[in-house]
Amino acid sequence: MKPSHPSSLSHWLDTGCRPPQRLPDATEAALAYLSHALGHPVYVRWTLTALKRGCPSLADAKREHPAVFALLLEHDAIIEYWARGRLRVVPESSAPSAATVLEQTLRQHRRRFRLASPDDVPDTVLTAPPAATEDGVVLAAGGDRAWLARAGRFANATALTNTLGVADDAQAIRLFLRERASHSPHTLRAYVTELRRLAGWCTRERLGPFSDLTRQDLMAYRDALQAPRQDTTGKRTRAAPATVSRALAVVSSLFAWWHRTGYLTVNPAEGLAAGRRARMTWTPVRFLPATALAHCDAIAAADAPENVPATVWARRRAIWALYRFAGIRLAELVWHEALALPRIDVDEARQWTLHVVGKGSKQRAIPLPSTCLPALRAYRCLRGLPADPPPGERLPLIHSERGRALGASGLYDEVRAVFALAAARLPSQETAMRAALDAASTHWLRHGYARTLVVDNRVPLPVAQALLGHASVQTTAAYARTDTTQLRAFVEESFPGKIS
Repeated sequence: MKPSHPSSLSHWLDTGCRPPQRLPDATEAALAYLSHALGHPVYVRWTLTALKRGCPSLADAKREHPAVFALLLEHDAIIEYWARGRLRVVPESSAPSAATVLEQTLRQHRRRFRLASPDDVPDTVLTAPPAATEDGVVLAAGGDRAWLARAGRFANATALTNTLGVADDAQAIRLFLRERASHSPHTLRAYVTELRRLAGWCTRERLGPFSDLTRQDLMAYRDALQAPRQDTTGKRTRAAPATVSRALAVVSSLFAWWHRTGYLTVNPAEGLAAGRRARMTWTPVRFLPATALAHCDAIAAADAPENVPATVWARRRAIWALYRFAGIRLAELVWHEALALPRIDVDEARQWTLHVVGKGSKQRAIPLPSTCLPALRAYRCLRGLPADPPPGERLPLIHSERGRALGASGLYDEVRAVFALAAARLPSQETAMRAALDAASTHWLRHGYARTLVVDNRVPLPVAQALLGHASVQTTAAYARTDTTQLRAFVEESFPGKIS
């Protein structure tokens, strides 16, 4: 990306708001806009006069801006600027220019800020979600866009009842993926894979588009998924039941959503997905023993290992605390620029509440226990931020070393690093616990959080369901089946006394 000059700043679009906004043409105005949009200072020039103007007294100035205050005792002017995920304070003589910081900030947030022609703004920039560039447009074999850019016999042409307001399958798939899968790159990838699978089958069978498929067509597709096939060695194999169930679930979700929003007049996939009854008997099994969790907590609370920088260790501790004590899914900690989630709200008692967006783009609030707050506050302070997030802050909770938001793979690796360190510090005879730590992942911590609520503390199932973001309370209730001790206690309490 070439450096931005004041004359070209208005060519930049902020796609994180609706409708997208052009940046102001002047550098100072653009910096002020970015500060407001991102929720933190981007480039500020401080003098002692400016510091006094913003604070009631010098004591308040020293408390609110300690780094700025200290440097102003030795220099006439100080620059406070944002770089690589933290605020930096340097003398004006050694600070980068405002234009350089502006350019770097736009580069770090390139998913939100896009360079466009001043007179021609592409529709994809305005409407396509950053994570959904495929959007269903290339689902057809060979990238044949014309295959999807049409409507079948069941597409609703009546604008009054077609609430999507689109006239072909390609646009309807874009909206479906944005609504149901854009919050998680893993979910998006899975949905696109299954819709491509259906599109490939339709192409081979000379059927389609999707809105033209009948119930008989979809049942034939289900039979094709379950049919044995011959591999390259000549051996006949069948798709795993989980693979078939996932494929049918995605197809059913698409058609149900299309019918519910009025794009389709009928739902030919009604009842297509099997396995709902089997879900009733699902029981989570991937747990760490309480002793293993306590060992990991002790490792995370200790000082940084010699080979790990303090900032990296503080970030690792913060990530561990969030997954350990919030019960969130891996993708729920990934920064969502458009929604400014996840975020932290702090009340008057300095209690923290974590807000995330989960499956189905459903948002939920999770109170954080006080035991995890020291690690989170320490990490914020090392980044040059206030210990408690101020109202309106729009920052990723976790930053990469390059200053951008840490992605799902980076978050996963940090949790795995804690597991690996905990396994390495076990006594040699603890082979079972070491094996469990070697296999553990972030989702094991979510299972442990759920079990702590449902089994150990007997939290009412609807409350636990809300905290975990389960679509069905039956999923939450499954954790009660993971420990027979509680079941035995219930039975003993129900039938007290002895039979003589």
